[in-house]
Amino acid sequence: MGSKWNRVKLALGMNLCVYAPRNQTLDNDDEDDFSPPAPPPESRSVTALISPGAVGTSAPLPQGSNRLKLSKSLSRSSSKKTCSICLASMRRGDGHAIFTAECSHSFHFHCIASNVKHGNQICPVCRAKWKEIPLQRPSLDPPVGRARVNPIGSLQNDALMTVPSQLPPRRNSIRRNAPLFHRPEPAIFNDDELLDCQTGSSGRSSSNKNAEDCDDQGRVTIKTYSEYPAVPQSSTFVDFNILLHLKAPSSNSREIPSGDQDSLNQNSRTCRAPVDLVTVLDISGSMSGAKLELLKRAMGFVIQNLGPNDRLAVVAFSSKASRLFPLLRMSEMGRQLALQAVSSLIANGGTNIAEGLKKGAKIMEDRREKNPVSSIILLSDGQDTNSVSNADGNQNQPSYQLLLPSIHTEDSSGFKIPVHAFGFGADHDALSMHSISESSGGTFSFIETDGVIQDAFAQCIGGLLNVVVKNLQVSIECVHPGVHICSLKAGSYPNRVMSDHRTGSVAVGDLYADEERNFLVSVSVPDELSSNETSLLKVRCIYNDPLKTGTVSLEGEEVRIMRREVAGQEETSIEVDRQRNRLLVADAMAQARTAAETGDLARAVSILENCRTLLSETVSAKSQDRLCIALDAELKEMQERLASRHVYETSGRAYILSGLSSHTWQRATARGDSTDGYSLVQTYQTPSMVDMLTRSQATLSRPRPR
Repeated sequence: MGSKWNRVKLALGMNLCVYAPRNQTLDNDDEDDFSPPAPPPESRSVTALISPGAVGTSAPLPQGSNRLKLSKSLSRSSSKKTCSICLASMRRGDGHAIFTAECSHSFHFHCIASNVKHGNQICPVCRAKWKEIPLQRPSLDPPVGRARVNPIGSLQNDALMTVPSQLPPRRNSIRRNAPLFHRPEPAIFNDDELLDCQTGSSGRSSSNKNAEDCDDQGRVTIKTYSEYPAVPQSSTFVDFNILLHLKAPSSNSREIPSGDQDSLNQNSRTCRAPVDLVTVLDISGSMSGAKLELLKRAMGFVIQNLGPNDRLAVVAFSSKASRLFPLLRMSEMGRQLALQAVSSLIANGGTNIAEGLKKGAKIMEDRREKNPVSSIILLSDGQDTNSVSNADGNQNQPSYQLLLPSIHTEDSSGFKIPVHAFGFGADHDALSMHSISESSGGTFSFIETDGVIQDAFAQCIGGLLNVVVKNLQVSIECVHPGVHICSLKAGSYPNRVMSDHRTGSVAVGDLYADEERNFLVSVSVPDELSSNETSLLKVRCIYNDPLKTGTVSLEGEEVRIMRREVAGQEETSIEVDRQRNRLLVADAMAQARTAAETGDLARAVSILENCRTLLSETVSAKSQDRLCIALDAELKEMQERLASRHVYETSGRAYILSGLSSHTWQRATARGDSTDGYSLVQTYQTPSMVDMLTRSQATLSRPRPR
């Protein structure tokens, strides 16, 4: 091995300074004792992809030096250094070569060589442009057999490390956009990593094992509220409101002592439904600089919070789309591989959202195995420069649904794979991003400032990693023969009322832990002269537990109202009034947006102002209901974002659409300051989302990329 190493160095004809660290000191280049670098240690502690504050600096190179060198020995402080690419420590005895750049920042050699190989010629920490760069020469022996993804250890051990004395001129900037793994993408993405490599003869999946190891998470609870508890016997109603309130059980993964990070990671990996997640990321030219670095950091946070049973794939798109790696389990090795892949991203080119989305959907469609929970995260900061025509051939109104067969409604059971879209900055295509999320059953978030991106992702995965209910279906049936369903208000959820107006249904889909859903049913109520009560409705629901097989069926109590001989002063239910206000506000937002799109900003502001006036006169608002306070604050913020056409197009449109997405799906979205702890606009946040936001903000308190 040693003689081969010497022959290679001589053949290269370069004056190289190459060291392969071993134990605590670096041995001489002895051909009998030489051994390749060891794979990375199994245990890492990483909280963010890019954390310059945690990166130590080495002494600068001598001014007259004309080449970059690998550290031959580490200083005493090096044991505390961290590689800003993989975030692993750079300690003596780890078996890794340490590379010190001309700007004095240090990295693992294999990390920076992989980064530079894809055209990145600037320091990941200080952004200084390098004159001399490290390269990692491919293995002399090509792999035999079909292409596969090499583990991180293999990527290191099968490469020869070289440092050219001078950077060759870059002739083709398009090559900078190459993915981490240089191999052609397969025609069919059926190369996803198997769900459980240790299944054994029992054949049980990891999710089934999880169910056995976890306590019963409880069941969905059903509550109903009548607009009035009692009405006169002689009175009839044509729009009597009944609220259906559903709440998902709590997640066992949250029952962790405060500050116990190891327990949190272990529990969340074993006592929740594992996830298949595909992130589709915009790396067009407009994402260069701080935007891309913060996106990398946010992706690092996502990667570090996925468990070994979760799988992740990343698609990056600019003028074209590329799959960085297939669906991989986020084991320790899988995480390190994902971190290196994301770290290698370079921003350039146009914005082909359609191609990126198509490739992300294809990964989900072609996979051989499926985790109980699946989702796509889409982020873009620009307008689609390669729009797909809609069914009428109109290029100006692209039909992204044509690209997403896997996320369409399969039947009345609801959506299969939601796309959670994140519009980044002032120039993104809010209408398209909102349309994509709406058609798939996902949410649309507006990331207005660069620093919010990690918190926005954290809130999203805080829910995705705690799905406790799958394919929830709610059915409603009238009990009294004179009662009929007049309307069913379910927001964006697919719903229907049968032609006889005696039964109805809502396809709720998946619920995160502790999430709540509220639906208003309007019914006709006949007079009841011969009885002291009237039975109105019966509510049932059926759903799947993602950790168990079979279905869960629940039946709520009958909805009854008392009938009095003499009319009394009955108070309106606060619960019914609160949800009626939510629907009122969502409708006002939609009307204001329609007016704003036609250029009538004054009318849009007037619509929101009238809604605020009506809201202030309701029972729940007068009782200082928290939701009503939040709704009023949001309406006021929207009015300010309608101050001019420019303000509306740069922030108002996206803010209103994100609010509509949140209120019609009854799920938290990021917009404005909604992820801040002091914000009034925190509607629908669950405890698991708050926990994940807290963890994100703890990492963001460290110095950010410059």
